[in-house]
Amino acid sequence: MSAPSKASAPWLPKLVVAPSFVISFLFIYGLIAWNGYLSVSASRLLPNYTFVGLHQYATLLHNERFHVALTNMAIFGSLFIAGSIGIGLLLAIMLDQRIRAEGVLRTIYLYPMAISFIVTGTAWKWMLNPGLGLEHLVRQWGFTSFSFDWLVNPDRAIYCIAIAGVWQSAGFVMALFLAGLRGIDDSIIKAAQVDGATLPRIYWRIIIPSLRPVFFSTLMIVSHLAIKSFDLVVALTAGGPGFATDLPATFMYTMAFSRGEIGLGAASATVMLATIAAIVVPYLYSELRTRK
Repeated sequence: MSAPSKASAPWLPKLVVAPSFVISFLFIYGLIAWNGYLSVSASRLLPNYTFVGLHQYATLLHNERFHVALTNMAIFGSLFIAGSIGIGLLLAIMLDQRIRAEGVLRTIYLYPMAISFIVTGTAWKWMLNPGLGLEHLVRQWGFTSFSFDWLVNPDRAIYCIAIAGVWQSAGFVMALFLAGLRGIDDSIIKAAQVDGATLPRIYWRIIIPSLRPVFFSTLMIVSHLAIKSFDLVVALTAGGPGFATDLPATFMYTMAFSRGEIGLGAASATVMLATIAAIVVPYLYSELRTRK
């Protein structure tokens, strides 16, 4: 067989990539468009393509359960983002001191991110269960008055989800910040030490401000994880007690697949997509402007 001509060679990579590109385009953007149309349709148990305008969105805004999900999203999102970034940065600064067994500690801190949120939720469900976990263990030690029933308390169960989420994500954030810290020139630190600056002051006034790009990228990633959190909630609380720990993702699933309200579920999914886009699009725009 003769080798392909030079004129046709540039088309070969495009020809190879084209099937996967078309399939991805159809199954990602096509389904997004379909979901968007369902959100303005009269769909309930089955898709119904009768156009009803913004009726589903109006129903969504007056849905008490959706308000609870938004409130929980604000609580969980703020705690999850702040906790992951704060603890991750602290761990990165500690490992940046070139301590012994750094590789072992780095592996231990990163390990939670290697497991799925389903496993994390199940493990923390056992640990926080009043009859099996922490409360039961402490009472066995003789502290019979000790109580930690947050998991079954409607007002505090959302904090259990935040604790489990921070535990899993802090190591990943640590890796991002550690990579940023290792990219800083050591001569800057040495020059500051020569001028008499203490190590905490060097980190606070020089090193941490220089990590602004890492902060921004980490914020985008962690915010995305917070908004689309689903499996952690399902494994840990299943949205309960009642629907006290519902998040927009679990609300969408319940409406679309359990309650037979496909149009309402599609509307909530579209709201989630718009929220994520409001976070990601400015980041992509700033990155493209920087490169240009």
